[in-house]
Amino acid sequence: MQRCFVRVSGKVQGVWYRASAKARAQELGLTGYVKNLEDGQVALVLQGAEPAVAQMLDWCAQGPEQAKVDRVFVDDDWGDEIFLDFSVED
Repeated sequence: MQRCFVRVSGKVQGVWYRASAKARAQELGLTGYVKNLEDGQVALVLQGAEPAVAQMLDWCAQGPEQAKVDRVFVDDDWGDEIFLDFSVED
């Protein structure tokens, strides 16, 4: 199992990024969460099989149609919390 923290910058708030990310993560069988950050970025914690995490990271670089992603930062050395589902957090 792979676990990572992701920060996405660009036009990623107000464009259905979180809802779309949740739907894609659930399709891939991932757990974790997605949330907006105060600085305009979106943060995700992804947990699951390495191929599924890799596919989700590819998706994060594109986002939903309305988004314009400038940068994706990935930290593979992130915590040890176990998530049971994928949620949208406030």
